[in-house]
Amino acid sequence: MNRISFLIALSSFVLFFSCKSNTDKTNDVVDQKPNIILIYADDLGIGLLGHEGQQIIKTPHIDALASEGIRFQNAYSNMLCAPARASLITGITDCHTQKFEITPGAMYKKISTHNLTQTEVENNINQALRPIPKNQVFLGQVAQEAGYKTAEIGKLEWGFSATDQQMKRHGWDYYYGYLDHVRAHGFYPPFVFENGKKVNIKGNTLANAGKSGEPETPENLTERHDIKGKVHYSQDLFMNRALNFIETNRDNPFFLYFPTQLPHGPVAIPKVHPDFVNDDRLTPIEKEYASMVKMLDDNVGQLMQKLKELELDENTIVLFTADNGHEIYYAQEGRVLKPYANIETGQRFDDVERKYYSNLAGDVFDGNGGQAGMKRSNLQGGIRVPLIFRWPAKIQPGKTSKRLVANYDLVATLAEVTGFNKPFRTDGISYYDELLGTSTDNGHESVVYSSYTGPTLVTKEGWKIRTDLKKEVFELFFLPEDYKEEKDLSNEHPDKLEALKKELLKACEGDLKNGFFSNEGSIMKVPSVAKK
Repeated sequence: MNRISFLIALSSFVLFFSCKSNTDKTNDVVDQKPNIILIYADDLGIGLLGHEGQQIIKTPHIDALASEGIRFQNAYSNMLCAPARASLITGITDCHTQKFEITPGAMYKKISTHNLTQTEVENNINQALRPIPKNQVFLGQVAQEAGYKTAEIGKLEWGFSATDQQMKRHGWDYYYGYLDHVRAHGFYPPFVFENGKKVNIKGNTLANAGKSGEPETPENLTERHDIKGKVHYSQDLFMNRALNFIETNRDNPFFLYFPTQLPHGPVAIPKVHPDFVNDDRLTPIEKEYASMVKMLDDNVGQLMQKLKELELDENTIVLFTADNGHEIYYAQEGRVLKPYANIETGQRFDDVERKYYSNLAGDVFDGNGGQAGMKRSNLQGGIRVPLIFRWPAKIQPGKTSKRLVANYDLVATLAEVTGFNKPFRTDGISYYDELLGTSTDNGHESVVYSSYTGPTLVTKEGWKIRTDLKKEVFELFFLPEDYKEEKDLSNEHPDKLEALKKELLKACEGDLKNGFFSNEGSIMKVPSVAKK
């Protein structure tokens, strides 16, 4: 063999084994259980994301998840934090006769204000709740029993106040953060909880965790910028724990549920992001709010960088979504009003005759993406949410899906992903096949949610019936032609209206008030805690 022939043969030999080695490595990744990270944004309107049309705040890391994975365009959730989180981790809609038990918030504030112990607060909550059925299955439990290490870090569980007993029953091997959603309205907690233990945060001394007032006034601005008792920003604490959990569990499958506080208000941020310092389009409080959204995007970038450093990127599912629609925490006289009102006329929006739209309200960010309504509304702006999956090992990049999906589908979906095969009650349908591109469209005919005003139902064809029970209003929309819900078709399509009324009533088990979330704040009332 001459020298040239030998070199060609040697090159072919090396190339063959190199390709074989890479193929074997790829096959190994595909055969392994994927890691899972669920990033759950708080009050993040779909219009705040760059790939959804946001013009002021750049969100390159979240946008990259969408371009490198699959983006769902018809994803729905509840109109408010507590029932949304309950639906997410149970796989059950909030329209049943057996209601979610939602506890009042601020229970753990009583440790600071009433000198109660953690045990006393937890006992009061646990004693007021029904025992959890042994056969009920939760999101964390699905992964845990499938062999995953599980963690929840941030704004913990469904609220408004949760306990160690609940956290462990729901399937979390590790947890760190707030057990009280009202305390999570502040970003400088004097204490958080870690695996059942109260952890004091040195330098944070305010009982309300540094929550400031709104709308913007000179007094609230002064309060917000007063750093006394505000040393450690909660999102920084959570990110450190999240990155450490990934590092610690790099050698075994893990499920990290990361329910952030961002960008829920009232507005609080250690400093304005450089992107907005000189942005003349924004008021000072709008710059601070935009910096909260920007921090969330930067956090996503940190998580992705950690996965790449540890060579976990290929076989990790990164899932990004939000609990409900947009909410404004940067209201200011002459700019945008709260309670929401037309900025020109001063008339309050009522979500029926006068629907909320960003251009009428003066929202510089158009946080709901041009849709009608906001958080606490069953209009699209309150219940349609972003939903992105990135999984390089199995999801083709740059995909969009029009499949109708609900937040209560996630338990069933992750059960299929992880191989959890125990039978369990759910209203959800797995969309794992949609992630893989093998869907036969066996999804929902319709999804249903309750709300402050009454339930709503959306069909896979795009018909929507929404209610305002107090006003005895039933509205009918065809979303593919009217995403802004401007034209009520009730009179033009009375047969469709009646058919969907029957379907909605059936989904609500015969009572449209099932799951009705009153303005008092809690479906279930915990007895008041006596002072010591």
